[in-house]
Amino acid sequence: MRRKSCLFCKDKVREVDYKNVNQLRRYVSERGKIRAPRMTGACRRHQRQLAVAIKRAREMALLPYVAEAGPPSRSRSSERS
Repeated sequence: MRRKSCLFCKDKVREVDYKNVNQLRRYVSERGKIRAPRMTGACRRHQRQLAVAIKRAREMALLPYVAEAGPPSRSRSSERS
């Protein structure tokens, strides 16, 4: 299987901007977690910049820390009791 190439390198992006929320949302899961580089295809340098940009956007309240509360899921701790 061919490895995904970094979209930021293709577009010759030097710095990932935390204010570009639409672009950052592509790299955050439905639950609000930062996606792994093997899923995003970002290189090491841009993945690191992405993580910092997402954290800054969360701090500025541009992105949520967690997703909206949906139906409660069963956790492992409730299975044991």
